[in-house]
Amino acid sequence: MILYAKFALHQPLNRQSDEYAREGVELPLSTLADDVGACTAVLQPLVDLIRVHVLAGARIHGDDTPVPLLAKGKTIQARLWAYVRDDRPFGGTDPPAAVYAFSRDRGGAHPERHLAHYGGILQADAYAGFNRLYEPDRTPGPIIEAACWAHARRKFFVLADIAAKARGKKPIIVSPLAFEAVKRIDAIFVLERDINGVHADERLARRQTDIAPLVADLERWMRAERTRLSRHADVAKAMDYMLKRWPAFTRFLADGHICLSNNAAERALRAIALGRKAWLFAGSERGGDRAAAMYTLIHSAKLNDVDPRAWLADVLGRIANHRITDLAALLPWHWAAERERRKLAA
Repeated sequence: MILYAKFALHQPLNRQSDEYAREGVELPLSTLADDVGACTAVLQPLVDLIRVHVLAGARIHGDDTPVPLLAKGKTIQARLWAYVRDDRPFGGTDPPAAVYAFSRDRGGAHPERHLAHYGGILQADAYAGFNRLYEPDRTPGPIIEAACWAHARRKFFVLADIAAKARGKKPIIVSPLAFEAVKRIDAIFVLERDINGVHADERLARRQTDIAPLVADLERWMRAERTRLSRHADVAKAMDYMLKRWPAFTRFLADGHICLSNNAAERALRAIALGRKAWLFAGSERGGDRAAAMYTLIHSAKLNDVDPRAWLADVLGRIANHRITDLAALLPWHWAAERERRKLAA
């Protein structure tokens, strides 16, 4: 399928056209592009339903990644945004899903528009463009900020990664403070993994008992060590990243719905990072919007263990004659449940 090859296997349309030509099938690039546009338009109602489902979550993950956009004689740095709902870490039973959005730049106005009607918890990095979402006077109310411990750990890890430094040409200098910080943060992650999938209330209780003391010790240690460091030291900058945002980093200790990391959003963007090496750039803003819509459908299917190729092929063959009031039945999780019921009834 053309859509699956382009958006899941990262094969640009010109390469697909060449492959079909080698098999004796003439499918010009313009024809393939028209087909992608038509299919995206037909599937847009499902994209809208997935967006509603994602933004109904008590806690969502948010992140973005650069996407080169073709402009006059050059490319500019556009962005692809991902918002993921996954309730499984706190024992939720609602299906996971992801919604993507494309923008010409990384301005804070874009997440403000994407999340204009959202009022829950946003698990994200410390991107300044999200800050207005957390303001108390925001309408319909402030979004609650939850910081990413994996992102913070990474800043220490690059200073303590002996193997990576050994591969370089510069002298090996490993920060003992960064090494100690990584060790302390890893101890927190070990305990957190034990309660992954546990109901939010039990998760919170075990965090208060087992993890809160480790977090308090980490804070005391960092604040004590920070006073001895120059503000220009790399490890001091890594500490400041956490200490200046400490309420957002410790919010998971007061709410069992919050995850320790934003890895769900980073995983959702990993395929785009890989695909950039194949398709290089988005040809237009309309192309970027189409890509965001198709990534929404494909990644949401994958999150529910649904084969995107089979699902898209079936839905495209049925959606024109499907009742508009029952389009939700075509969403990946309902589609898979219906196929399972038919299999058992056969």
